[in-house]
Amino acid sequence: MNGDRRFDGRRAVVTGGASGIGFGVAQRLVAGGAQVAVWDLSADALTAACERIGSGSKGIRVDIADPAALEAAREETIAALGGIDILVASAGITGPNVTTWEYPVAAWRQVIDVNLNGLFYCNRAVVPSMLAGGYGRIVNVASIAGKEGNPNASAYSASKAAVIGLTKSLGKELAKNNITVNCVTPAAVRTPIFDQMSQTHIDYMLSKIPMGRFGAVDEVASLICWLASEECSFTTGGVFDVSGGRATY
Repeated sequence: MNGDRRFDGRRAVVTGGASGIGFGVAQRLVAGGAQVAVWDLSADALTAACERIGSGSKGIRVDIADPAALEAAREETIAALGGIDILVASAGITGPNVTTWEYPVAAWRQVIDVNLNGLFYCNRAVVPSMLAGGYGRIVNVASIAGKEGNPNASAYSASKAAVIGLTKSLGKELAKNNITVNCVTPAAVRTPIFDQMSQTHIDYMLSKIPMGRFGAVDEVASLICWLASEECSFTTGGVFDVSGGRATY
């Protein structure tokens, strides 16, 4: 397979694709020949991102925590691209950095709604199109926090642990349908999501990485794009660390 054009003819959805890891993935997919629907909440960010990504991208504003809005985005995507072969679910929020017993209930619900429920809605929405086409690649972005549990980030840690469990379940359900479902568990990567965190929490995350640095978007995007490619044909329900040595299992 020509690695430079390994996504020729493929139709992809990238959630949270207007910035951070999602943006890096969308760029790589388009460069590899895919048509990409970039799903994001910010209309302004979408416009700017799609201008940078290029003509193979289409921006669709959607709140993934709203099931009705997400279904509409799926229909708009299928109408524009003709189907969906790839989903990279990278949209997420951190929530406040406070202890569990002080965690605001409204903030807890918001984190779960976006990071877990929204990702579930996205996975659920694209599978029928993949089944109809006889092919699919789903990559869910979890976090090392979902494996280890970060202090003062209980909602984020819990939501990302649930993403790992969902990925394993769905991967088994689709294992005989030529549709793989995997997730990645990055350690901290400096993206705009850092703006949602306290400096104390950022310092804590850096202190846990043996390499002594944050990850780069391209390092995570390259792994995601392999998982989203035809080359990933015998791996499903898997959890892939990009942690600078932090992961212990």
